[in-house]
Amino acid sequence: MFRNNYDNDSVTFSPQGRIFQVEYASEAVKQGSVVVGIVSKTHAVLVAIKVITIDEHLGLALAGLASDARVLSNFMKQQSLSSRLTYGRAIPVERLVSSIGDRAQTNTQHYGKRPYGVGLLVAGVDETGPHLFEFQPSGMTQEMAACAIGARSQMARTYLERNLEKFEACGREELVVHGLKALKESLAQDKELTVENCSVGVVGLGKGGKGLEGFKLF
Repeated sequence: MFRNNYDNDSVTFSPQGRIFQVEYASEAVKQGSVVVGIVSKTHAVLVAIKVITIDEHLGLALAGLASDARVLSNFMKQQSLSSRLTYGRAIPVERLVSSIGDRAQTNTQHYGKRPYGVGLLVAGVDETGPHLFEFQPSGMTQEMAACAIGARSQMARTYLERNLEKFEACGREELVVHGLKALKESLAQDKELTVENCSVGVVGLGKGGKGLEGFKLF
């Protein structure tokens, strides 16, 4: 049977157990701009062309379709605001990431919907410390120590793997430097990092590990 018999919607499995609509959405992520995320004991850092603040304690960077990222980021902002209004506190990072994973996964259960064609790296801090999560179009979310997604991200991942053991003990400035170096690895040889093609988002614990340091963009 031809592939196009199984790729008209996101609820039909091929004989090999594949959902082609999810694979197509994942291709959009692979064609997106590179995003790098790293976490240490005290801070989490995002380095990308565009970094978005979601709440005082977390933000995200995207690779893929900006329109889909806007839908998910607005949903995350609503969930964050709802938590503050209802419970008087910031929503835990893992719970918020799980909520967008559940929302994305339901798109593979209902006819007429499509997967979100965007991948996200979400960095945040809560009572349990700093966190970095990856979100995929399939709805899968996982916590990472370091991650890179987007076009040409393999070179950034190679840098992250080579220096992975150093990240845990890094302070804020060191972590930002590693993030910039990883992003630089993914650029074409004739390109340089500039303020026009690079943004940095940082979040973490306060000095001495006390209190929380809000999400800041640079």
